[in-house]
Amino acid sequence: MKTNPGQLSQLLRKGLAPVYLVSGDEPLLVQECCDQIRSAAREAGFEDRLTFHADQQLDWNTVADEFSAMSLFAERRRIEIRLPTGKLGDGRAVMERVLAQPPEDIVVLLISTRLDAAETRRKWYKELQSKGVHVPVWPVDADKFPAWLQQRAGKQGLSLTRGALAMLAERLEGNLLAASQELDRLSLLTNGSTIDEEVIEQAVQDSSRFNGFELVTELLAGRAPHAGKIIGVLQQEGENPLGLLTVLNRDLNLLLELKTGENRTANPSAFFKKRGVFQPQRARVLEQAARRLKPQQLHAAVKLCSQVDRAAKGFEELSPWHYLRDLSVLLAQNH
Repeated sequence: MKTNPGQLSQLLRKGLAPVYLVSGDEPLLVQECCDQIRSAAREAGFEDRLTFHADQQLDWNTVADEFSAMSLFAERRRIEIRLPTGKLGDGRAVMERVLAQPPEDIVVLLISTRLDAAETRRKWYKELQSKGVHVPVWPVDADKFPAWLQQRAGKQGLSLTRGALAMLAERLEGNLLAASQELDRLSLLTNGSTIDEEVIEQAVQDSSRFNGFELVTELLAGRAPHAGKIIGVLQQEGENPLGLLTVLNRDLNLLLELKTGENRTANPSAFFKKRGVFQPQRARVLEQAARRLKPQQLHAAVKLCSQVDRAAKGFEELSPWHYLRDLSVLLAQNH
């Protein structure tokens, strides 16, 4: 069956399904849905967790062996499999066998980017629809972002004036993960008082000398030394790089779209405005990056972003900040 994120908690209270699929391109909402499932599974006694990343290096025979193995001391387990491409690929046969007769001592959590449309027509997905739960996570539309932000603030006991809400919404540019982090900061700084524009300005100044948005600007501008300083500060302050990664990925893909295919002869200013880039400062940064960066640089940068994502989720030996430093060097070439 399918359910939306808002109905997931109610569904979990009725009992656990053997398999869950959470898919979408909003890291915050995907993460929160997964956390709800993990919490419900732990409460039901599924304490042990195994994680797999379904990239080209994954041996699906290893995954199949885990499903067949008796868990140590008969403990219940959670097996999580990340699908970075939205496709199950070589794992289809394994999942078909699992879904045909789901193990009673295992809860499976598949975590995917937006699910590839072709996958929804395959046997494994149809089996999942009958035996498990699919939670598709859709982006929050730009025009609905202020309302989402206000609702989120209300849940945290924060009261924002109309001006403060507008200022915060413009600054966050629809980035849900960054919005969550900003509201957490405001909650600590304001202690229940009403938040107006002055409070927002002061909170921004007090919270950090640098922020993820400034880092994205410096990376795209090819200013590697300054980008490196910002990376160091954000790393020391314990920032989550996934928030800025969402913005950076979006901008790199916009640049790739402009530099390749039928759009490569388009006027940059008109192109970015058509794609919803209305802030003059951001448009200027993107236009300058479009003139300077080559398609091969942009493709390599997108791959490095994938490594940052994997590292932030614990699937790389090095830290995500290491790959962000590599990214700053890559984007500074030909500067």
